[in-house]
Amino acid sequence: MALLTLTTDIGNQDYLAGAIKGQLLQVNPVFKIVDISHNIAPFNYPQAAYVCRNAIRNFPSHTFHLVLVNLFDKKPERLLLAFHQEQYILCADNGLLTMILEEKPDMIIGLPLDPLANKNTLYCTQVMGNAINQLQKGQALQQIGIPDIPIVEKNHLRPLVNENWIEGQIIFIDNFENIVVNITQTEFEQQRQGRPFRIIFKRDEVIDRISETYADVPEGEKLALFNSAGYLEIAINKGNAAGLFGLHGFSEQSQSQQNRLFYQTARIYFD
Repeated sequence: MALLTLTTDIGNQDYLAGAIKGQLLQVNPVFKIVDISHNIAPFNYPQAAYVCRNAIRNFPSHTFHLVLVNLFDKKPERLLLAFHQEQYILCADNGLLTMILEEKPDMIIGLPLDPLANKNTLYCTQVMGNAINQLQKGQALQQIGIPDIPIVEKNHLRPLVNENWIEGQIIFIDNFENIVVNITQTEFEQQRQGRPFRIIFKRDEVIDRISETYADVPEGEKLALFNSAGYLEIAINKGNAAGLFGLHGFSEQSQSQQNRLFYQTARIYFD
């Protein structure tokens, strides 16, 4: 029985999230479907990559991950099916795949789309479901699509690094309005080299210690910790950090439309 995950930017306001599952179950009624998120912000590649990357690594080998995010960035002629580190990922050829993996996939094939078909979300779901079903029936990966096709590549957001500081961008704001910055604990420790530090954001907000839990500081106080995905998180104990500090995550759409940056940063100085 195939295990499938769903990550989309379609929200939960209408029928589409349920219809996607219905299409998959029509292909094979024994598919086991797990939701990761349907609330990826539209056009927000860094957020989608962060959510998918850190969910995928927790699933059993040979899970199929359907990423229906920005499917129609351009008129699609094919979809992608990648196999990487014992996981399958199906998505549009829009650059998100390499942002999720942070490298090129081990294997990649293109899933051609019928030029006469109405290429909507449910049709794309059906194509993905059929490919999964073929693999489950024992067909080789290279036989169900076009092997080793060139793909659109985008780089994931990396922190800026200097000898005495590292600067990260806000890539995610969670349901509690905690702020996730694209600095991992490994990157922090490599740059820190045992030195004291100051995390500075919103000009005059400073944190100079890493907490283990939110309860390490009094209620209403700010803190920094590394979350379960290993990324730097800025929070307020029983408060909403993003709202209080007026911080926003990266938005590629807003950036292109308004010609200014809608994401903000946190810089760590090492003394």
